[in-house]
Amino acid sequence: MKVALYARVSRIDKDQTPENQLLILRKYAQDRGLEPFREYVDYASGGTPERPEFKQLMVDARSHRFRAIVIVRIDRIMRSTLHFVNLLEELDNIGVVLISADLQIDTSTPTGKLMRVMTSAIAEFERELLSLRTKEGLERARAQGKRLGKPPSPEITERCLSLRESGLSYNEIGNELNMTKEAVKQRIHRGKTAAGVTKTPSET
Repeated sequence: MKVALYARVSRIDKDQTPENQLLILRKYAQDRGLEPFREYVDYASGGTPERPEFKQLMVDARSHRFRAIVIVRIDRIMRSTLHFVNLLEELDNIGVVLISADLQIDTSTPTGKLMRVMTSAIAEFERELLSLRTKEGLERARAQGKRLGKPPSPEITERCLSLRESGLSYNEIGNELNMTKEAVKQRIHRGKTAAGVTKTPSET
């Protein structure tokens, strides 16, 4: 079975090298008789959507060039729980399995399927918490006599807040949602104000 080996480190320096991950991935594939199709290596934060090798990985996955993606740990490929759930759903739709070498998790096995159910539940819980906080903030604002206009595209505002909470910068969120940095900042400010959050994270 052909597999893709994916490794990621946050930056290029002597203290962070993908070779440690690649050694583990190569041995994992060799011990199980798997044929590496290609090694994909990113030097970027897991929070940024602009990971060129990850993008190429998904292009090749959609082209059915391999049957599985092997990673050392789940955090090497995911940006957030929601992103991980979306990734698993897409891989499932195109018939590609995700394998985590350190946890011995294969999404095609019963244990892997249980993990998918658990992560889906966590992602749904996070979405519901975000929605609840927003509603509570709006109710508090109404109780205080504040005039509230209809917020533009609340789904996009919630998406901006979610991506910001996962660690993305304003520029990165703008790239993800095809918005300007200022538009992203305005939506996040409105969303936090509606939710009753006054502390603003440092701008990047």
